[in-house]
Amino acid sequence: MSTGSKTLIVDNIRTHYLEAGTGRPLVLLHSGEFGASAELSWGASIDALAEHYRVIAPDWLGFGGTDKVYDFVNGRPRRLQHMARFLKAMDLGPAAFIGSSMGGSELIRSVAEGKGTFDVSVMVLSSSGGFSPDNEARRIILNYDATREGMRTLISTLFHDPKWAADEDYVTKKYEVSIVPGAWESLAAARFRSPAVEVRSHFGQEDNTVYENITVPTLLVAGAEDPLRERGYAALMHDRIPDSTLRVYDDAGHFPHIEQPARFNEDVLAFLNERYPS
Repeated sequence: MSTGSKTLIVDNIRTHYLEAGTGRPLVLLHSGEFGASAELSWGASIDALAEHYRVIAPDWLGFGGTDKVYDFVNGRPRRLQHMARFLKAMDLGPAAFIGSSMGGSELIRSVAEGKGTFDVSVMVLSSSGGFSPDNEARRIILNYDATREGMRTLISTLFHDPKWAADEDYVTKKYEVSIVPGAWESLAAARFRSPAVEVRSHFGQEDNTVYENITVPTLLVAGAEDPLRERGYAALMHDRIPDSTLRVYDDAGHFPHIEQPARFNEDVLAFLNERYPS
């Protein structure tokens, strides 16, 4: 399966995305750590999914090959608006969505808010949503210093299996994405808060998402050893989302879809075959 690397100008923003396959649309939304991109998030899944669907995997604003822009007044809304405008320009219509970490959290909150940012038929969430504690692991991720060893530390925190931090090729790829001009600055800017602002970070704050509002079929995938979430968080979400299915992967950290791609792809395709057949 050939995956194409493409760009689209959206509101004067150069937007990079990967595309493969044909058929009903399936959108993949990547995570938000330093060095994140569509390719690094979904490289082990795109080919398998593209055998059944038209897969679109964009880079968020400020990430990967998309222009390095951050809006200090409307950070999250601007990022969501850009993605919504990209999807509209792609003319996909109702689609299935899969989100990892930040990508999935943005997705599920938007669906729960009912603002129509994304036209979602079904969705899959990998380590997304729920309460995000302000813990030691989170601070390691946020304090990335744009060095190769800093990237290795970041990877060792996100993954349960130490082989990922020992994989020199993987560390190099993620490190090189993180030091593209403007990449570190765009991501770090999202953490800036004026001293005049009472709440300095959304991490550690109560999760006010009204999960009961979600009406689309939802597959929740969680890593049992995820250091960025509290144990059992996905089960709490599962109890509140009316039409949801839960899968918890033992021996997986914050990226179960990367650590156990064969199982993830099988679970996703089985879910989509039932709820969003190709």
